[in-house]
Amino acid sequence: MQYRPHRLAEELKNEISAIILQQLHDPRVGFATVTKVKVSPDLRYAHVFVSVFGSAEEKKQTLDALKSATGFIRKQVGSRIRLRHTPELTFAYDESVEQGDRMLQLIDEINRE
Repeated sequence: MQYRPHRLAEELKNEISAIILQQLHDPRVGFATVTKVKVSPDLRYAHVFVSVFGSAEEKKQTLDALKSATGFIRKQVGSRIRLRHTPELTFAYDESVEQGDRMLQLIDEINRE
């Protein structure tokens, strides 16, 4: 098992979260949380999964804003983390938080009956 991709994924998650919160001033970015980062074994690619609180339109706008800011975010990551090659970033919406919330609602309904 390779530990380096896992360590890098955790570091990327922290840094990208901080960049989105502190340095990304795009009004389209709503309440976004980086939930998970998957790094390829060769450390060249990183898939960033984001959960967004809001309506379907707000989620779409936030994802579009993050995709358009990919170059800026990648440059900031490159300056914060010392790597030979800064990974190519791709952003995707993470539905696991919504699915978990839906499961909790169903469990609550069953308990009330």
